[in-house]
Amino acid sequence: MAVAIALGCGLIGRFVIERLIEYGHHVIVLDLEIPEQLSSLEHVESRQGDVFQNLSDLPPHSVVINMLPGRIGDGVRPLLLKKGHHVVDLAFTAEDPHQYQSIAVENDAVLLWDVGIAPGMSNMLAKKALEQLGELENLTIKVGGNPTQPDSEWSYMAPFSPSDVIEEYTRPARIKVEDEICEVPAITDRHIIQVDGYGKMEAFLTDGLRSVLTTISASNMKEFTVRWPGHIDKWLKEADTLNENELLEAWKYDNSREEFTWLEVVAESKNQRKQWIVEDSGRNGDGSMARTTGLVTVACALQFLEHGPLKGCGLTPGIHPPEALHEQAIDAIIELMKQHNVQFTEN
Repeated sequence: MAVAIALGCGLIGRFVIERLIEYGHHVIVLDLEIPEQLSSLEHVESRQGDVFQNLSDLPPHSVVINMLPGRIGDGVRPLLLKKGHHVVDLAFTAEDPHQYQSIAVENDAVLLWDVGIAPGMSNMLAKKALEQLGELENLTIKVGGNPTQPDSEWSYMAPFSPSDVIEEYTRPARIKVEDEICEVPAITDRHIIQVDGYGKMEAFLTDGLRSVLTTISASNMKEFTVRWPGHIDKWLKEADTLNENELLEAWKYDNSREEFTWLEVVAESKNQRKQWIVEDSGRNGDGSMARTTGLVTVACALQFLEHGPLKGCGLTPGIHPPEALHEQAIDAIIELMKQHNVQFTEN
């Protein structure tokens, strides 16, 4: 039994913690509030309160899973790396953690960031496409977690920190056009797509490419978020008149409502094309976004805990995106997701 440190226990954090326990590990949980149904579990040790104040008491050289909201998730990174911890990082931050490269190297620490469904699994599939097709002309990623049926309001509920969704809608999107990285406003290039089994949905640019802009060789790259038609029109019309608390309430996650997560990665070289579709609709009371994002995080954490980030994952001390994992580690992550009934379709 190994010991993992979990920072944050929201919807996805709780799922990750429960799975790590199922795989036979002990988890120390740090968060401002920790629900009793989690703290009462065997092999969970709760340290409730300010996360920053509790960091100094962690066992040295631990595997730490950063699942804090993006607005505070960057602040813990240098503190963890200075203590030589190995970090599996899910915090979706505007800040690029590569700014802490020297701290990580100096302290023999590893930080693997963006370990979700997209970014995360999308990065790993992009790497597989590059290895199979060679230099790419086009890489297009589309992803969304949505209710199964639209409604007369937002047709949406936030499966992770709603404040991160707001960041996603307001942060400029970095894309690549004819080998040049450029920045465009979020929620542009809107268009209707067909999602098999669900019908017409709307895709729009968001800032989800991140590390693949420089690690994957492709002339053109775009990442789109997918929502039901009408959602973004409502955002553009009403967002300025709503305060954040009102949006958080309007997007509150309802676990009694059916929903699904859908990811498509399409890669094209001069003569070949690859497409992956990853899809889930929840299982055993766990939502699809918690499962798809959380299982990537769980699988990465297991690689760190059971094999080590260096020898087991092919990493070196420093900051690494998901596509830096070696092929065997990526295949093991995909296989774990399949074992948990996440659907992968490859064409």
